[in-house]
Amino acid sequence: MALCVSECPQQELKTLKDLKKFAETNGSHLCDYALTPSQYTTDISSCPKLPVPESAPIPFFHRCAPVNISCYAKFAEALITFVSDNSVLHRLISGVMTSKEIIIGLCFLSLVLSMILMVVIRFISRILVWILTILVILGSLGGTGVLWWMYAEHRKSFNENLPPDQLQVSKDNQQALLIYAIAATIFTVILLLIMLIMRKRVGLTIALFNVAGKVFIHLPLLVFQPFWTFFALLLFWVYWVMVLLFLGTAGDPFINEQGFVEFKINGPLQYMWWYHVVGLIWISEFILACQQMTIAGAVVTYYFTRNKRDLPFTPILASVNRLLRYHLGTVAKGAFIITLVKIPRMILMYIHSQLKGKENACARCMLKSCICCLWCLEKCLTYLNQNAYTATAINSTNFCTSAKDALVILVENALRVATINTVGDFVLFLGKILIVSATGLAGIMLLNYQRDYTVWVLPLIIVCLFAFLVAHCFLSIFEMVVDVLFLCFAIDTKYNDGSPGKEFFMDKVLMEFVENSRRAMKETGSGAEGRELKPMASGTSSA
Repeated sequence: MALCVSECPQQELKTLKDLKKFAETNGSHLCDYALTPSQYTTDISSCPKLPVPESAPIPFFHRCAPVNISCYAKFAEALITFVSDNSVLHRLISGVMTSKEIIIGLCFLSLVLSMILMVVIRFISRILVWILTILVILGSLGGTGVLWWMYAEHRKSFNENLPPDQLQVSKDNQQALLIYAIAATIFTVILLLIMLIMRKRVGLTIALFNVAGKVFIHLPLLVFQPFWTFFALLLFWVYWVMVLLFLGTAGDPFINEQGFVEFKINGPLQYMWWYHVVGLIWISEFILACQQMTIAGAVVTYYFTRNKRDLPFTPILASVNRLLRYHLGTVAKGAFIITLVKIPRMILMYIHSQLKGKENACARCMLKSCICCLWCLEKCLTYLNQNAYTATAINSTNFCTSAKDALVILVENALRVATINTVGDFVLFLGKILIVSATGLAGIMLLNYQRDYTVWVLPLIIVCLFAFLVAHCFLSIFEMVVDVLFLCFAIDTKYNDGSPGKEFFMDKVLMEFVENSRRAMKETGSGAEGRELKPMASGTSSA
């Protein structure tokens, strides 16, 4: 039952007499509206369950929330009781509640591992690729072996004389371990085959990672970009929810048939919901684009500064200053283009979910095709936008001009882009796998001590998902730096040839990377290699 009160109970109400006194004191009836305070002693079924805990109002939301946090544990117990008819769901939820300390500790471990990996990228970038490759191989083989060993150990020590609840939990854990072991074996075999195929190209990323490592040495604040972006998104989402609540109570009040006050929105105000939803997508994309523009500006400053001692004291803040003064329109336009593609895709996904099981096969195929095409278009535009922001940071041109220049550069260096993105993204993906595998393996070891009274499935999934998200946030910054460096290098080689007056800005290690990639591409016998990987001649226009 939801009731409106003029004041939240500031002390615990233990008896019906306390409820009556509270109602008489401030006019807030905690029992059914049909009862007067004098009837509180006769009809207990229409009153809240005693005792009523001490509460405090939540700002802006106008709700009373218990002050004692132990009340929320009772809510979890009520949730478990609600789903008690489903034994599997019951065991999953109880497993999460039992292992909550382990889950929190493992989430913190994934954050620490991601930070350590960023530090490793900074200081040992030359040997990072091979270290990471070896660790992933050993981790995959070791993790698979541990899973099979634990499955054999569980099967050997299985006791059929346990109580029914513990017996079912033990069977579930044994079956889960078998599934994990088989999945890990298949994943390990596929991973080893991929690494065998790409073994000659993995070494090509070493030089590029070395230069990116130098960027993080000179610009250490880049590591903290995910935190600032998440904080800005969090503030905006809180503001968006507040405005949404205000929109929900906007309009003309009237009393309905039950005697309650409702708000009816008329006129143009009723369409503000759509405007508000579009604003959510656009501003969220705008904040993410601001992060990309800030990183691009800082890396461009680093690349095109010949003497690194002449770098600004804080290139990140200098990049933010240029963004706020000159490039907000560019970022807003890029975010708006992504919004124009994302909104139709979301509408089609909503229609598909509503018509699920009702539409014919042809309509279902068309809807899925449209959703897939819009998703691919969104990803392509996102990648083009990121390079357009880099071109804007280099040439200070508008969004359309920068997007055109970036597209021309990417097309002229198609095979280079494919090689760098494929190998570089694969290595960063290995880093994500390493963090998730290490966190998951630690989770298996810790949860092994609770195998007789908790189910591992849901806690382990929660931990691995969180570890992947954390690793993705940190390593995505490194990926952005690599992409920006490559575009800077491509523009550098297009408009400079190393002659007097047209000296290269690039690091020598980056040029060695291109020469190594050229030789590797020749070994593959690609007919298009000579056309794509030769150094570009200097253009007639200036950058």
